[in-house]
Amino acid sequence: MAPVWQPDILGPGFEFSVLQLPSPGGTGQQAALVRYVPGAADPLPGSHAVLCLHGWSDYFFNFELAAFWHRLGVAFYALDMHNYGRSLRGGDLPGFAADLHDYDDEIDAAIAAVRADMPLRPDVRPGPGQLPGPARITMMGHSAGGLVAALWAAGHPGQLEALVLNSPWLEMHRSPLVRHAAASVIHPISRFRPETRLRLPARGFYYRSTSKSREGEWDPDPVMRPPESFPVHAGWLSAVWRGQARVARGLGLEMPVLVLASGRSMDGPVWHEDMKAADVVLDVETMAARAVKLGRSVTLERIDGAQHDVFLSRVGGRADAYRRLRRWVRAYLLAPEGQPGTGPSASGNA
Repeated sequence: MAPVWQPDILGPGFEFSVLQLPSPGGTGQQAALVRYVPGAADPLPGSHAVLCLHGWSDYFFNFELAAFWHRLGVAFYALDMHNYGRSLRGGDLPGFAADLHDYDDEIDAAIAAVRADMPLRPDVRPGPGQLPGPARITMMGHSAGGLVAALWAAGHPGQLEALVLNSPWLEMHRSPLVRHAAASVIHPISRFRPETRLRLPARGFYYRSTSKSREGEWDPDPVMRPPESFPVHAGWLSAVWRGQARVARGLGLEMPVLVLASGRSMDGPVWHEDMKAADVVLDVETMAARAVKLGRSVTLERIDGAQHDVFLSRVGGRADAYRRLRRWVRAYLLAPEGQPGTGPSASGNA
């Protein structure tokens, strides 16, 4: 069934549809699928789409990213997962999931909705001599959403054309030994009291570096993306660590994977101006080292001056991130027919 669309909070060009889902408790939960339909005079040819997953304590609001994919001829969709953003309802635990596989049903539903929607979109139609066909879907994930995207791809072989990860949370800071040590304490709590709130330091440096209300260039909703992030619960953190352990064992992805990350990380208890041009959330060296465990064809792009979300960076870092993404997309996804990078066979999909 094709999704039912309604006007989105981002304004003209954006619409969203609510996806109703089952939940373990039987009460039901929801996710929100966003699409970009700018009403361009010349509809997009082909049937390629990208589905974007946000990070922890976040939601989709990057209108530039949607326009970028549209200009390349790729239909853009984004998913606000349950307990996040447009999907968050009164009584929900913001950001909570006891297992990262809890997102599988809504990603499945989003993929199905994209496939149903593609033939009906006013801005997407086959080019001359082309016949309508099933959508070729690339998934894009940021931070914790990058981890979710990688795990979903590993569990659904043949479903994706490619995977693009923006500063994915593939490992704990500095060493898996940190994860092992912390998990020995948190895992037992998460089994019996998964909703236990953990008291962790909240510095807000990332929000300070990106939000117009502080020293950034973006205008995120302070409720859907709070300055000091959502509360962290034992069950959610344990789920993340279990997911990272799977990555450490190797995911064996067959499709081409792009990992984008800042050139450096900065950490510490005191704000520094250089944090505007660094990842203040994750350890990019550990991330880069772990990326090779994702699959057989992994491209790593390190971007000087980029922030944690490379596409929210200041102008220079952001432009470099888009240049690198464009180059990779044209090589792996949009190459002329018959050349490397074209079609399911090129990405290992049957």
